[in-house]
Amino acid sequence: MTKIKYCFASLLFLFVAVAGAQEEAPKEKEPGHVNQSKFKQMYEEFATPNTFRSASGAPGPDYYQQQANYVMDIELDDKNRKIYGEETITYINNSPDDLEFLWVQLDQNYRTKDSKAKLKNGGGVPLAEQTGTFAGKYLRAPFDGGFVIDHVRDASGKALPYTVNFTMMRIDLPQPLKSKGQISFSIKWNFNIPDHTVNRARSGYEEFKDGNRAYVIAQFFPRMAVYSDVEGWQNHQFWGNGEFALTFGDYDVRITVPADHILDATGTLQNRKEVFSKEMLRRYEKAKKSYDKPVLIVTQEEAEAAEKSFSEKKKTWKFKARNVRDYGFATSRKFIWDMQAVKMGNRDVMAVSLYPKEGNPLWEEYSTKAVAHTLRSYSSHTFDYPYPKAISVHAKNQGMEYPMICWNYGRPNEDGTYSDRVKYGMISVIIHEVGHNFFPMIVNSDERQWGWMDEGLDTFMQYMAEQEFGELYPEAVAPNTAYPSRRGAPSKIVPYMSGDQSTLSPIMSNPENVFQLGPNAYGKPATALNILRETVMGRELFDHAFKTYSKRWMFKHPTPEDFFRTMEDASAVDLDWYWRGWFYTTDYVDIGVKEIKKYYVSDKPTKKMQEYMAARNITEADLPPLVYLAEEDSEDFDPALKGKSPTESSQTLKEFMMDNMTEAERSQVEEPKYFYEVTYDKPGGIPMPLIVEYTYADGSTENITYPPEIWRKNDKEVSVVISSQKELTGVIVDPKAETADIDTTNNAWPKKKEKTDFDQMKETIKGK
Repeated sequence: MTKIKYCFASLLFLFVAVAGAQEEAPKEKEPGHVNQSKFKQMYEEFATPNTFRSASGAPGPDYYQQQANYVMDIELDDKNRKIYGEETITYINNSPDDLEFLWVQLDQNYRTKDSKAKLKNGGGVPLAEQTGTFAGKYLRAPFDGGFVIDHVRDASGKALPYTVNFTMMRIDLPQPLKSKGQISFSIKWNFNIPDHTVNRARSGYEEFKDGNRAYVIAQFFPRMAVYSDVEGWQNHQFWGNGEFALTFGDYDVRITVPADHILDATGTLQNRKEVFSKEMLRRYEKAKKSYDKPVLIVTQEEAEAAEKSFSEKKKTWKFKARNVRDYGFATSRKFIWDMQAVKMGNRDVMAVSLYPKEGNPLWEEYSTKAVAHTLRSYSSHTFDYPYPKAISVHAKNQGMEYPMICWNYGRPNEDGTYSDRVKYGMISVIIHEVGHNFFPMIVNSDERQWGWMDEGLDTFMQYMAEQEFGELYPEAVAPNTAYPSRRGAPSKIVPYMSGDQSTLSPIMSNPENVFQLGPNAYGKPATALNILRETVMGRELFDHAFKTYSKRWMFKHPTPEDFFRTMEDASAVDLDWYWRGWFYTTDYVDIGVKEIKKYYVSDKPTKKMQEYMAARNITEADLPPLVYLAEEDSEDFDPALKGKSPTESSQTLKEFMMDNMTEAERSQVEEPKYFYEVTYDKPGGIPMPLIVEYTYADGSTENITYPPEIWRKNDKEVSVVISSQKELTGVIVDPKAETADIDTTNNAWPKKKEKTDFDQMKETIKGK
């Protein structure tokens, strides 16, 4: 259709709209109201920009962040399942404020015998419960966890007063730490290591049948809380869901373990020649040049031999890490170890996996491949991965992340067989947890306050990486199918968004206050970003804005507003309506076809037009030349009009064309024979682009996407005009399921007949 034809149809409907307007009887004035538009700007929700954080979403000229450097000596007591540690923290106060005290996180205190965290949710007796969970709750003695603090001392060795409040410790300073000043102090501690297979601990050990253990250790040292321009001290307690808000710093760590253990950790190994055998060193040098496949540093045969004996000797592994926000390590005599190199700009990064024989053959086949792919995929959408390595560690039922290292589930059956579900689950969790290096380990959001800023962004990135993985490694997925991502596609979030409103929370909620953390912090924000990229903004604009955000906030502490503002700043797309609907409410998407009316052009005034003229003592002579549109099913419709073009059915319009258009202009007009008014309604609260597929009698289709702004002036329903030379036979809203529409029964005209349970049963029986 030409532009002239669309303009022509619009003028016709403008005439009939003006002519058909009816005067309303005077009515009592309603009271005024505040701005209720879904497109209202977010000024009231957003903090006022300042010199710390600019209105563009970028760090301001006075942006600052604190630094905490750690020197640690750690010893793992394998026999007694304990950690002993001593650390010296050098804390640098880059803020403009003088600090009277310091807050240190003691997250292991979540697991003390008398921890209130176990009582936080209440709840009655369930209908059924897993045997292990039931035994852990009611039959097993409470685990005696939590930090035992031996001392807190200043640089001279003098004791510093401190107060422990559950998972936070306040250190009182003899005099305030001045702005731009720094202080060093030491803490000595120990704690009992939990069995992480019980109650899904984030850190701990798994014990195998032969008495060997594999350790994945984190939250194992007192860690500085964040002090920022947003909240001052972020000293919210750790109740289990809200993860970690942490300060960047440099780490110098020495970890002592049994001499027959294999260990890897955050940072660069400093004494490789002391802890590696000559054969391991040779293999390591080979791995540094292997870009297409992993090289085994410790083979399965070697690991199986090592796990048969328990060394009484000790070995110390030394690491240094620069500009990281946390620290973790994994150690066991059971570990198989493989590595490969990954090109990252002009440097190489090592992709690494640690796993016991219980993980094979699955882990040897896919773990390091997934690590390497994640680094490449995420870097292409954000920034080149800046750290020297990324490690995936096999751990039963785990999925947890730390800088450069993470623990991941996915265990084959004892005979080595595994299902597609186990394979995809393992690949997906590795992509997700390795991906956390980008969000929040580098783009360092406050997980304690805004869980979606790391989990949601990472799940969105995971979805893209999974789809790319399926394309790059088609042998890993079923033939002619895409990677079966669990989250990210619009259809995946529909059950959650259409659920009971009493169990839903806005994305912008603290993780501890959310009823369904998985859909709320992972699935919904990932889906929202996927729709934003594919349907609302388009990939080019979205990708540029997302990369801008990622680079602006590398090694810094962004807030949700910094993300929202940057996405608009770098794209020139007003997205306040999108943030409001998807992130600040529990509204859902539901758009449908309400009704369709067919019109014909006539020279005769309709009945409504005649009533309008009579009420005002107006005759046709008083009006400019007009054409009138008569609805097909109304009393004004003349069957003689059917099938005629506008100039065939209206002498007035024909004369207008002859008198006011040149021959060239008339030749460009494709006269429509069909006019339709299509009315769409929006039972859902979230405005979205109106994506429509029109089907015509000749079988052709036309796809039109109306911008979301079509809902600005009427949030309930809108009408559009379709003018065509072909008869309209079908309309489908959101034909490719791009918007997470929760109810598709109203998406088609003519309305599709819904199959009853009886119909479906008959089809099932017939199919057999």
